[in-house]
Amino acid sequence: MRYARRALLAASIGCVLLSGCSATVTGQAVRDKNAAPVDAPPLKESQLDDVLLSIGDINDIMGSDTMEVTGELDQMVDHSGDVSDPDCLGSIFGAEQPVYGDSGYTAVRDQVSREPDDDNAHWVEQTAVLYPSADKAQRFFDNARSSWDACAGTSIAIDDGTDSYTWQIEDLTATDTLLTQITTQDDADGWECQHALAPVTNVIVEVWACSYGAGDEAADIAAKMVDNAVR
Repeated sequence: MRYARRALLAASIGCVLLSGCSATVTGQAVRDKNAAPVDAPPLKESQLDDVLLSIGDINDIMGSDTMEVTGELDQMVDHSGDVSDPDCLGSIFGAEQPVYGDSGYTAVRDQVSREPDDDNAHWVEQTAVLYPSADKAQRFFDNARSSWDACAGTSIAIDDGTDSYTWQIEDLTATDTLLTQITTQDDADGWECQHALAPVTNVIVEVWACSYGAGDEAADIAAKMVDNAVR
């Protein structure tokens, strides 16, 4: 049994990493992931839930038909004590209080989805983070770009006191509107995750999409979240 991607709730919602398959993308077309930012009005906290994708969209993008929502939060978490290099926390975990804490965010919605059994082949975390202005969201994006780039090519050990495992962080791919990076878990039969982050008006969207042979799924989910934010 390989270790779960992360504990999300106090009850430690996670995923078990067993046999999987390549992901395919179906469903409606979305905006080019690298398109110029959209001029849209700022969002309110009451609109954050609408930024998240439906479970149907998640299944379509991940190439599954049995994924379901297994955890939801409206607050950040903190795994900084579990990682070998806390400076790379934002390249290993999403929705982390030490990463977002000083950025001025005002609200967050975080949701994890996976297949319900222990042999889940896919795992997704989607996060929408609200800021009081687009400038503050953009500032977080710029800082994340520098942080992810600094952590590229490094090996991060994680030990939560019960289990230990290691992730390899690959190079950063960045445009003015999207960051993506692949992380691969050691000794996990090719289990890896694409991490994506994008600004849209006064919101940051962050996505982890994990499977056996991650492709561009996190970027596709992020693009659809951006579309949801500007509707």
